[in-house]
Amino acid sequence: MRKTQLGIIGSIFVAFALGSFFYPQLPQEMAVHWGLEGQANGYAQKEWGVFGVPALMAAIAILFAAIPKIDPLRKNIGKFLGHYYGFALAIEVFMLYVYALTIAWNLGFLFNFSQALSPAFAFLFYCMGVLVGIAEPNWSVGIRTPWTLSSKRVWKKTHKLGAKLFKAGAAFALLGVLLPQVAIVLVIVPVLLGSLFLVAYSYFEYRKEGKEK
Repeated sequence: MRKTQLGIIGSIFVAFALGSFFYPQLPQEMAVHWGLEGQANGYAQKEWGVFGVPALMAAIAILFAAIPKIDPLRKNIGKFLGHYYGFALAIEVFMLYVYALTIAWNLGFLFNFSQALSPAFAFLFYCMGVLVGIAEPNWSVGIRTPWTLSSKRVWKKTHKLGAKLFKAGAAFALLGVLLPQVAIVLVIVPVLLGSLFLVAYSYFEYRKEGKEK
């Protein structure tokens, strides 16, 4: 776990170093948002474009460090703490990759941004599947609905299914590399539909539990 935490810190350091190194070469107005077709359609001032993402990465790291100390069910988080910090590292690596793509685009390397993001989302969704599959009941991470938080059995069943759905979402996201025209659809739609299904699934499992009592 110590190595994972060092990896998180290292990712943030690399992001700040990358931005600082390329700062003089970047335009005063940077592309920071891309449309469905993978082309830039939103811009920000250079200072925000360069240091906004590294600052956000640092804030996320602080949040992940705080959650195991303040969550009402923090003892349960302690049962999968290694995977918890592994997912935190996955988020930081994901953001570092997106940040590197942003820097590259603004240096003049043009490409389909949605297509380039597809493997990163696949990686993130797969890591989410791993975390969901092992997470114990808590208020901060996982599929937290009123019904999963009210029943350990419903939590377990919902998360077991959720692990499979997020990993399936990773496979769909990866297809975006081969199908750039619909890359963003392959990233968003399967995971969105899967998430909505899991909410409904947890509700009906909870109702079923009530009828069995």
